[in-house]
Amino acid sequence: MNVNELVFRAQKAKENAYSPYSGFKVGAALLDSSGKIHTGCNVENVSFGATNCAERTAIFKAVSDGIHDFEAIAIASDSKDLVFPCGICRQVMAEFGIQRIIVSQDDGTFAEYSLEDLLPYAFKEFD
Repeated sequence: MNVNELVFRAQKAKENAYSPYSGFKVGAALLDSSGKIHTGCNVENVSFGATNCAERTAIFKAVSDGIHDFEAIAIASDSKDLVFPCGICRQVMAEFGIQRIIVSQDDGTFAEYSLEDLLPYAFKEFD
């Protein structure tokens, strides 16, 4: 999968964002191990704790379809700066072993990080 295509799909996904409170639209495109892309957008709620991020929306949609093996995730917003996943999303990425995280700017410029870069001490199940 071409990284530019994954970023483009994240940019398209952000168009569906429901963000009446923050005005900050975010989209995510999740690549599974079979090559299929699952998209998500942020969905806000007046009770901010009920808001769901684009990254988790994409992951949860894929998991609800029985997919658990992922290659990469791209994140896009309207920001002039790179947009990074929040801590909760990083922990969910750790749960499903998503190691490649592509963050982008509104112009399509992107950078790639490993999960270890963004969450070096992920919470893990105790043995």
